[in-house]
Amino acid sequence: MSIGTAYTRAVSSRIAECALTHLDRRPIDYARAADQHDAYEKALAAAGLDVVRLGDLPDDPDGVFVEDTALLLGRHAIITRPGAASRAGETGSTAAGLAADFTVHRLGSGTLDGGDVLGIGKILHVGLSGRTNRAGIQALGDLASLLGYRVVPVKTTGCLHLKTAATFIGADGAGTPVLLHHPGWVSAGHFAGVEPLAVAAGEEAAANALRVGDTLLLAAGNPRTAQALTGRGFRVVEVDNSELQKAEAGLTCCSLIAEAE
Repeated sequence: MSIGTAYTRAVSSRIAECALTHLDRRPIDYARAADQHDAYEKALAAAGLDVVRLGDLPDDPDGVFVEDTALLLGRHAIITRPGAASRAGETGSTAAGLAADFTVHRLGSGTLDGGDVLGIGKILHVGLSGRTNRAGIQALGDLASLLGYRVVPVKTTGCLHLKTAATFIGADGAGTPVLLHHPGWVSAGHFAGVEPLAVAAGEEAAANALRVGDTLLLAAGNPRTAQALTGRGFRVVEVDNSELQKAEAGLTCCSLIAEAE
């Protein structure tokens, strides 16, 4: 039985031209990136999600990172205003792909990437980053309040998005809600009602993890963090996203998750 839907998009053959903020540009193997993305989609399906691909955007290098273009809140989809000018054209395709399943809204001002929005219950923590500005946070707050959500700004340092620095991974084996985070990029003090768990030193990519049902998808190559999570009762499935990491991507970046009601 499906536990929800994951909306994804294919990797563009121009992925090597992606927008970068904090990393130096390195060669990206398109074929390998596409294979890793296919494996990621299979992991989403194995965890219980129906995987639906949005329309291809072959001329948009960052198009695979669908999380930045929308925010799903129940049966509502808020189309964002990405902070990189090169990504403005992606939002129309996302809106069209979601229109049959959601009531679609659009932010009217500012800039905001979906990767900067970390929801915990009815609170949307929004990172003030190089891609998301105060006007975008205000616009989201005005709209989200009508849907029963409250927006809380969060300052990040040295990373692309808030969810590069922290992700809410749900309850551990003892029922304790856990925030997985990189303490050098965001203070855990911003988040109430969760127990912070810092990633192991040198395993920064582990801070962006994706909980799907009873499965926690974790970027491969972070053994000490994986061991700590397994010890807390999480069912960890490692996913290799090393090529897309060169584009400053994490596991949450490549899907929009709608949980079944």
